[in-house]
Amino acid sequence: MRFFITTLGCKVNQYESQAMEQWLTERGHTEVGPGTDFDLAIVNTCTVTAVADKKNRNVIRRLRKQCPQAVLAVCGCYSQIKPEDVRALGVDVISGSGGREAFLEMALQTAVDRRRREALDEALRRRDFEILPPGGLSTRTRAMLKVQDGCSNFCSYCIIPYARGPVRSLPLEDAVSQTRELIGAGYREIVITGIEIASWGVDLDKQTGRRERLPQLVDAVCQAAGDVRVRLGSLEPRIIDSDFCRLLRPHKNLCPHFHLSMQSGSDTVLVRMRRKYDTARYYESVGLLQEHFPGCAVTTDMIVGFPGETESEFAESLAFIHKCGLAAMHVFPYSRRPGTPADQMPGQLGNAVKEARSAAAIAVAAEMNRAYREAMIGTVQSVLFEEEAGAYYTGHAPNSIRVYARGKALHNRVLPVRITGLHEDGVLGELQLQSYLFSSPICHFERSEKSVPFCVDNTDFSAMNRLEMTGY
Repeated sequence: MRFFITTLGCKVNQYESQAMEQWLTERGHTEVGPGTDFDLAIVNTCTVTAVADKKNRNVIRRLRKQCPQAVLAVCGCYSQIKPEDVRALGVDVISGSGGREAFLEMALQTAVDRRRREALDEALRRRDFEILPPGGLSTRTRAMLKVQDGCSNFCSYCIIPYARGPVRSLPLEDAVSQTRELIGAGYREIVITGIEIASWGVDLDKQTGRRERLPQLVDAVCQAAGDVRVRLGSLEPRIIDSDFCRLLRPHKNLCPHFHLSMQSGSDTVLVRMRRKYDTARYYESVGLLQEHFPGCAVTTDMIVGFPGETESEFAESLAFIHKCGLAAMHVFPYSRRPGTPADQMPGQLGNAVKEARSAAAIAVAAEMNRAYREAMIGTVQSVLFEEEAGAYYTGHAPNSIRVYARGKALHNRVLPVRITGLHEDGVLGELQLQSYLFSSPICHFERSEKSVPFCVDNTDFSAMNRLEMTGY
């Protein structure tokens, strides 16, 4: 059977779609690309904003029109929160944000008997973590390792705790086992992800008899990963303390990129958002990371135009992000989400105000990002190359900055690159292959009689002692 999967939303959804892709492929079914006829279409939905809901509906309608006779199966946070909206679109199989394997079994059965099926639960009653196969089948560059699901923060603007349920964690031993499996599959970077990974482990104490939290998990994963990169997903600022930094600083394969959720740089707005920190605590976290991981990239998210946000509060936010010296920032104008407390708050701002503040924050973010990239010029970065982009091959440095360099057949290779300037959304660099020995926390090169010709920009290095990429 030919199947097509489309994914909206976060990295957790991407991870779960990859797991479903793998599950179906292992059972003899064939994945097809966009625009190709299919027998089964799966839509993994998001509901973080009303805009996301609209995108879900548009995708479902388009797929139904494309192949009217195919089975159309919908899962994810949107169908968890608004199953009645999904039913109205004539979907064949409806599931929520959990039970992926059972959802696929239903879809396959519907393909046989053409009966509509639903399986929805109460997300807030969930207590078990569903272990899915790690990795995917598309490109063997980086893989996501989902270690946590659910959220218990209940921020005033967010529907996700209702869509995903309470915190559930992948046991540490399983995380280590999946890490080794991913390395064996050829991935060169592992991204630790979840809905709110800073809460990892809070539900495991009674099961394990041990009090382990995210730092202990990352420590174990980094040890199991060896020279393979480990990157962290979004973090709550409260998880960053001296113990976190001291435990993880020795791991040279831990990427020095830390995405700390901020949302606002105004304490009064943070209170209305029901965030569990203030700007002083956030700034302390930034300082600890910059002290223990020199040159690290600290990035964040920022919501502008939150209900009641005054000009003074917005000015406080801009001043605060300047103070933090962030490497990058995603800016979002506040979007009302029915079902959340913020949707009923007074002081809802108009689109013109939100758009103006978004533009001002984006300008500050661009300025900080440019300054961070300029500071990289002259350094040598270990780059994991991923794809061709015109005349260049592109990849990411450990700090997550995109690097452009001229080269051939570099996919999934980790190579040293000297940064020479800025280029588009990243930096430009030159491959550094002239030395016989190069060592870094992420990659290692050495002389070898077994090595094969390696070509960069059509230059044949067979005249010199060729380089072997040990372990890659």
